[in-house]
Amino acid sequence: MKTILNIIWLVLSGLWLFLGYLLAGVLLCITIIGIPFGLAAFRIGVYALWPFGYTTVERRDAGAPSCVGNVLWLVLAGWWLALSHIVTGIALCVTIIGIPLGIANFKMIPVSLMPLGREIVPTSSPDAYRW
Repeated sequence: MKTILNIIWLVLSGLWLFLGYLLAGVLLCITIIGIPFGLAAFRIGVYALWPFGYTTVERRDAGAPSCVGNVLWLVLAGWWLALSHIVTGIALCVTIIGIPLGIANFKMIPVSLMPLGREIVPTSSPDAYRW
């Protein structure tokens, strides 16, 4: 089932979201200071390309630098990427078939706003259910 959802996702919104994250990552990697943010954008972009079967969990070793980095991320790229998830999610929820895809878009908003200190893991991994 997740493969079918991923294929439909890829066609309807995944490719466009991936390209948005790719553009954000390239723009952020232009400066040396922005490289960690660009890498986070690339990581989330791959997750946005093929999201079903994966989830995000908080890293326990993430500390104050990731908090400060998330504030910078929010200002530089987070709002625009979260807005793209909101618009795409609303557009997908218009049809009955698109409702699960729209909900998946809404679930990706927190990681698009604050990606540092989070890790993307398969749902079959034991780390996927740690609190």
